[in-house]
Amino acid sequence: MLRLEGKLMHGLHNLGVDKEDVSELLKLSSHNWDDIYALDIRHSSIMWINDLESDDLYVSWPANCREVLKPVFPGSIPSIRRNFHNLVLFIDPAQEYTLEFIKLAEHFYFYKVPLRIGFVFIVNIDDEVDGTADAGVALWRAFQYIAEEYDTTQAFISIVNMYKKVENRNILTVDNVKSVLQSTFPHANIWDILGTYSKYDGKREAGANFYKMTGLGPLPQSLYNGEPLQDEDFVKLEVAILQRMVDTTVELQKYVLTGILNDQTDTVDFLMVMNNAVPRINPLILHTEWQYLNLISTSVTADIEDFSTFFFLDSQDKSAVIAENMHYLTPEDDRLSPVTFWIIADFDKPSGRKLLFKALKHMKTSVHSRLGVIYNPTSKIDEENTAISRGILAAFLTQEKRFLRKFLRKLTKEETATAIYSGVKIKTFLAEGMDKNAFEKKYNTIGLNIFQTHQLFCQDVLKLLPGEIGVVNNGRFLGPLDENFYAEDFYLLEKITLTSLGEEIEDFAQSTKTIDLKVMSDFVMKFDALVSSLPQSASRYDITFLKENHSIIKINSLEDDMVFDVIAIVDPLTREAQKMAQLLIIFTDLLPVQSFYRFVLEPELMLTANGIVGPAAKFLGIPEAPLLTLNMITPEGWLVEIVRSNCDLDNIHLKDVEGAVTAEYELEYLLLEGHCFDVTTEQAPRGLQFTLGTKNRPVMVDTIVMANLGYFQLKANPGAWILKLRQGKSEDIYQIIGHKGTDSEPDLGDVIVVLNSFKSKILDVQVQKKPDKIKEDILSSKNEEKKKGMWDSIKSFTRRLHTKRDTQETDVLNIFSVASGHLYERFLRIMMLSVLRNTKTPVKFWFLKNYLSPTFKEVIPHMAKEYGFQYELVQYRWPRWLHQQTEKQRIIWGYKILFLDVLFPLAVDKIIFVDADQIVRHDLRELRDFDLGGAPYGYTPFCDSRKEMDGYRFWKRGYWASHLLRRKYHISALYVVDLKKFRRIAAGDRLRGQYQTLSKDPHSLSNLDQDLPNYMIYQVAIKSLPQDWLWCETWCDDESKQRAKTIDLCNNPKTKEPKLKAAARIVPEWVEYDAEIRQLLDHLDNKKTTARSGCSARTRTSPASLPHKPIKSKMALLAAAQLQSPLLSDAAAPVPHKLRGQSPSEALLTEGTTSMHPPVLQ
Repeated sequence: MLRLEGKLMHGLHNLGVDKEDVSELLKLSSHNWDDIYALDIRHSSIMWINDLESDDLYVSWPANCREVLKPVFPGSIPSIRRNFHNLVLFIDPAQEYTLEFIKLAEHFYFYKVPLRIGFVFIVNIDDEVDGTADAGVALWRAFQYIAEEYDTTQAFISIVNMYKKVENRNILTVDNVKSVLQSTFPHANIWDILGTYSKYDGKREAGANFYKMTGLGPLPQSLYNGEPLQDEDFVKLEVAILQRMVDTTVELQKYVLTGILNDQTDTVDFLMVMNNAVPRINPLILHTEWQYLNLISTSVTADIEDFSTFFFLDSQDKSAVIAENMHYLTPEDDRLSPVTFWIIADFDKPSGRKLLFKALKHMKTSVHSRLGVIYNPTSKIDEENTAISRGILAAFLTQEKRFLRKFLRKLTKEETATAIYSGVKIKTFLAEGMDKNAFEKKYNTIGLNIFQTHQLFCQDVLKLLPGEIGVVNNGRFLGPLDENFYAEDFYLLEKITLTSLGEEIEDFAQSTKTIDLKVMSDFVMKFDALVSSLPQSASRYDITFLKENHSIIKINSLEDDMVFDVIAIVDPLTREAQKMAQLLIIFTDLLPVQSFYRFVLEPELMLTANGIVGPAAKFLGIPEAPLLTLNMITPEGWLVEIVRSNCDLDNIHLKDVEGAVTAEYELEYLLLEGHCFDVTTEQAPRGLQFTLGTKNRPVMVDTIVMANLGYFQLKANPGAWILKLRQGKSEDIYQIIGHKGTDSEPDLGDVIVVLNSFKSKILDVQVQKKPDKIKEDILSSKNEEKKKGMWDSIKSFTRRLHTKRDTQETDVLNIFSVASGHLYERFLRIMMLSVLRNTKTPVKFWFLKNYLSPTFKEVIPHMAKEYGFQYELVQYRWPRWLHQQTEKQRIIWGYKILFLDVLFPLAVDKIIFVDADQIVRHDLRELRDFDLGGAPYGYTPFCDSRKEMDGYRFWKRGYWASHLLRRKYHISALYVVDLKKFRRIAAGDRLRGQYQTLSKDPHSLSNLDQDLPNYMIYQVAIKSLPQDWLWCETWCDDESKQRAKTIDLCNNPKTKEPKLKAAARIVPEWVEYDAEIRQLLDHLDNKKTTARSGCSARTRTSPASLPHKPIKSKMALLAAAQLQSPLLSDAAAPVPHKLRGQSPSEALLTEGTTSMHPPVLQ
């Protein structure tokens, strides 16, 4: 934001704007090019079949505008005798689609829907074709006959009857027209009406000409109050029109209430003004990615005819020189011109003269525009090939504007060009009153350098080929253009410019002391070009404080120059205020805070002799007593992980630490995001799998498409990648038929994606089922129930370590667990050992990678080898569309319940979650094979047997008692999930949907991972497991402990006994397990020490090796973020230029272990 603001301010400074005027101009920089423009429907070519304001059919309706304010049933449209709603249909009567449009119009008309309906018939305009041979011409002549002899309503009714007779492919024939004429008008002479000499053929070409001039796309076209209905609206055109009518009624109510619309207002004129009506809608103008020219330069004063100097200028300076040396045709009255047009063409060619003629036609009626010309010769530049262009230039340089326009119009005529090239002197065409001597002298002395300069500008800056035409509008370039560019297109450009910004800049420019109209108009043009080239900014507000004595802190700028004017209105107790503090004012010794932020922003990577030193965040002067956690807050699309630390970053107690706490983070992956939809069903193909890789390694990462917006994510690194459907069911059933946002053409076989920026890259992929696979479903068999949910599949990232992902794993015991911090990782290792000691089934552990320490990730492969188990680390981001949690504990709870349907590969049928602080005493295979009775998951209810804890059983009273009735409240420390059933009934969607509703209330879902499934027990059934599957001393009596299959070290709200002490007391084998794991860790440490001593020492610059010394009173805490691309060497072809859009990171130090941001945020 500051970069963009600085660019804008620098541009204003170069424009000579005073410091005092900058803030006023910056307020004008909020602009909107997304306004909808309507076609002006006040045109004679539209055949209106009804008029609500004059037809007798509607005489009983009230005509007062205020009737629109009266209440009606929701979705209803009040019947008022005003043309508030207008539908125009552009159709070719001889096409198959026309039948449906006629039926629709008939439906609206005969049911008296308050809608004025008009037709534009586009028929064959060849004079040699008559109504006896062409059905379209026959219908046109029949309509004209009936309308003239009777009325338009009767003509429409007759057309309806004609289409009721169509049979062959629903296409109208001449016989259908004759049949209705003969039956309805028996005395009419069919030959006189339809034949060669019909007098009812007038203005036959009017509809086709009007349609061509409008710029609308292929037929058919429908306009509601002049606004084109989108292609998707044609699927349910009636519904789309009625919805527009309802929406318009709401808008009209506002206008009536404010008095803008009243009974004296012409309804259609009012609608056209409100809807930005224009005579032509050119998609090239409204939907093209514009090229913006920077017209500001302070260091170049080159002459336009100095080609040798101009050749070496950069694009910005070339543009500035062209702008400074441009001459203009301006309106007759002396006034500022907020809209500037440059037309680019070879005016010695018919296409160039045609473009000039259209521009002059617009200038004849415009009071806001001025016109300049840029020459883009087609062939070699010499005097013969530039005869007319030199005449245009000489006229601009020597003639007054009242004569200039007339002379230019003469030069646009083809007979003039023919005469000049046949030898007639150009001075022959000079008009009376022109300065002939000045013109002739200039014409004969003009050098060719100016044409070379213009041609070079067109090629280097505008990227036009010789002879191509284009238009520059206030620095916005549109081109190359074809010859179908009309005067109405110049009007559309003018209207857009004035609507977006031009009028406001004009008012500012006129308020200045400058009296030179060209200087003022140049300023408007350059400012508009500057502002339009920047991304649209947020709204600006002029803030005035009533009192400033005690609550306002002002810091004046140190330099008397343009400065950022920043006003921050903050509650200093919030985290948001703390983020701002690093950029604004450091609040010290004012109020106690619970977290500390450091903003890491480096302009470029810093290189040393030993390599790259990553940007670092240093926390100095941090209180030593509180327990702290450290984490990173990174931009969207980054996957960052902790790779080194000398402390448990979840439990930092500075008074117990000797020296500095250091942590090193790496940018592990960049995200590739996208949306995927089935073009046939217009739904997301839930469960469809994509792979990402290279030519040599096609499958490096994969993902699953979600139902929510068809969203998917893939982790990658900078380089060129190939996106494919995964081999198997995805590739067998679906095919990719289109894509946007990629770096390859849609019709190419491979979908190429290039990651060359730190910003997220978002794709749009369209797929379709193969013709022989229409009835197949990716997630279920033919006999399985198929259901969709509203919230679906969150993308997961998995690291394949030991096994192939898609093999069926029914013989493997899948155990899922989460842990964060060294203490819980200690518990987790012991839990794993207890599982392994009590089962003979192969075990695979699944861990959430986000919160694992570097130590655990280093040790786990050795444990796997030692004890013979498999494991997989799962990594993914909390989705941006789902309500965010900020406390670390609640985030982990969310991962336990919200994403079970997509966290694991589809090959995993069942998964068992076991809390890290749990001890297993029984074979968990029995739990995996437990019959869930059709429920998607099974939980153990809380024990009721320890009676002294009744006062702490919150589920026994209040809300939970009334909600559960006689059902149990279940604990989330141990549960088994039937993933196939869970996915099939869209349980994840339902849970996330309810979570989205409840979580916005901070007092709801206190125990997220337990409260949510218990709350949803009526929507997602829970199978209650036998009580002996989970024993907890807090809630269960001592007698039941002997039957316990697992023991959970629950917190005791009564005694608050520390977990380590409770573990050793409650579970005798826990001490044995702990000692065994400790022995393994010591062995690994010894091996590491031995390996180090046997190698020559090598130094590496890193945050851990930065010089520091122990600080007794003020402890130093250092967090370093290092950017790294681990896959780049063998995964992707590197991009040979710099990454763009480098984003800053934030380091967050939080007091307490339960208040911490996730490493990859929203």
